[in-house]
Amino acid sequence: MKLYLLRHAEAVDATETASGKDEDRALTPRGRRRARALAHALRQRGIQCDLVWTSPLVRARQTADILARGLRLGRAPVVVESLAPDQPPRHLVAELQALRPLPDAMMLVGHEPFLSRLAALLCTGDPDGLDLTLKKCGLCRLELDSVRAGRCATLEWLISPRWFDPE
Repeated sequence: MKLYLLRHAEAVDATETASGKDEDRALTPRGRRRARALAHALRQRGIQCDLVWTSPLVRARQTADILARGLRLGRAPVVVESLAPDQPPRHLVAELQALRPLPDAMMLVGHEPFLSRLAALLCTGDPDGLDLTLKKCGLCRLELDSVRAGRCATLEWLISPRWFDPE
């Protein structure tokens, strides 16, 4: 299975939200533009996903929606509580293990350091075993032989927003 890990795009500061809460932070215009540019770049290269899961936080949901539309997924992203930034990566792995059938390719849209810890867990068996940080709207692709909370994946590539948006 190809597993894409996408950090949400740039979001406004919490003080700019009506509630003042971190979870309500929406994407900035630049964040929306970058997410659209990423979706376009992936589509141009023939990269597809069968399923998109997203964190429940507004900025991640908005990023996931833009990617799902841009990749012409045909179905809405699924909000998954275990992608929230305060959750341990092992909870998400348990949800992935329960998927039947496993998709050929799926995207997880979330936050740092959660996504880096998840990648480290899957690639090395240790959530602290890989020095990796995804930039906002940064994406990595893992190839998984199986899904387990241990070494089961290979990091195939990692891209920063400069790859698809040289601004």
